[in-house]
Amino acid sequence: MRPGTFIAGPPAWLWWIAVLVAAPSVAAQTPSWTRLPSLRFFGFRAGISLDAASERVGDLSGTALACERSTVDRGVMDCRSTFLDPITSDPVDLWLSARDSLVAILTISGPVSPVQFQAWRSSLVSAYGETDVVQQGSQSMLQWIRHRQMLRLTWRKFTDSTAASVSLVDGPLLDGWGHREDAAVP
Repeated sequence: MRPGTFIAGPPAWLWWIAVLVAAPSVAAQTPSWTRLPSLRFFGFRAGISLDAASERVGDLSGTALACERSTVDRGVMDCRSTFLDPITSDPVDLWLSARDSLVAILTISGPVSPVQFQAWRSSLVSAYGETDVVQQGSQSMLQWIRHRQMLRLTWRKFTDSTAASVSLVDGPLLDGWGHREDAAVP
């Protein structure tokens, strides 16, 4: 070999093959939770703005959100509404608690018919997968957690009816409550 001669490495096409072979293994190393859908119910999700929640209530032909500011923490609003279940057209109640106009906790609840309860349960299981039923006394629940948010279907069967609720909770928003200096009312 002459001085100054460059020894070439593998051909460029061989590098591309190596990249293509490695790509699936890199994707497989991505945490599975990053590929999971965010938790929603009837188009609501924890962490949305109060305006977006109000707009969604309007989309569902619900009553306007009636909100009251907390006397303990001026950044907290508790709001209520009712709207028609988009699956069964039965009325349901909505309660939410927002911090700085972001929904931290949202609950949709009411007495539900067997058809309505099955529709709620099957839509959630279809969207987020099977999970074990947790029983506590006469109350049962299914729960899913994604991206530091939780969705929980809770129900209690009575002799002639079932009471059910779906709760959406944003963990980071709740974690921030009580850590602001201006939270207390003077």
